[in-house]
Amino acid sequence: LSIANECNANFISIKGPELLTMWFGESEANVRDVFDKARAAAPCVMFFDELDSIAKARGGTSGDGGGAGDCVLNQILTEMDGMNAKKNDFIIGATNRPDQIDSALLRPGRLDQLIYIPLPDEPSRLSILKACLKKSPVSQSVDLNFLAKSTHGFSGADLTEICQRAAKLAIRESIDADIGRTREKREKEQVAGEDEKIVEDDNEEEEDPVPEIIRRRAVSDQDVWRCEMFSQTSWFLDTPAGTTSTGNARFMEDTAGDDLYA
Repeated sequence: LSIANECNANFISIKGPELLTMWFGESEANVRDVFDKARAAAPCVMFFDELDSIAKARGGTSGDGGGAGDCVLNQILTEMDGMNAKKNDFIIGATNRPDQIDSALLRPGRLDQLIYIPLPDEPSRLSILKACLKKSPVSQSVDLNFLAKSTHGFSGADLTEICQRAAKLAIRESIDADIGRTREKREKEQVAGEDEKIVEDDNEEEEDPVPEIIRRRAVSDQDVWRCEMFSQTSWFLDTPAGTTSTGNARFMEDTAGDDLYA
């Protein structure tokens, strides 16, 4: 989306699995419709998420309904070749399994530039945390630098989930505190009116309103190792760790609309 904004172009996001259906020929028709919309909206940036779901290497899709996956990939290749004439439509794909992508899709004139984007480093994690909490009230006791240092190997989605969980727990704590103050006020009024002492039951166990939460990484070390090995054996543009920029194109998320329980 940021690339489309920088280029003053339209943006179409396509989830790979959404193009696939159980009906013969309908998946190919979905591919044609998507590319027709992109041509009509030119200049346009097309973003294919989970590209490996529709662009697996051909020949290894036995049992998928007569090679339906191969037919979808062939249709994508045909449509991509037909877009080269105008030069005002751009195609971007994202995958965490680049080793499964068909080699024909990576030839010059198609997806010919491969960019390996590693997990964010410490400064990038700090920037992500600040962006996620930009419009949310944050306690002065929260040390974002410590959190960024302690979350090595966490992806941007992991950090966003941590911020969302923290916001929900803070809301729950605030509600429980308000309920406690209201209950205490009622008890004091009752004592003043009836001149009786309310004895609290010490044996009563209350449920912890803030249960312990352990957040696990969404990207394992094995996933990172597999992508790094693929980047070493394939031609990739140089992208430093924690950054997502190459050439004049800047890959930066616009978090202005991400409002976390402000």
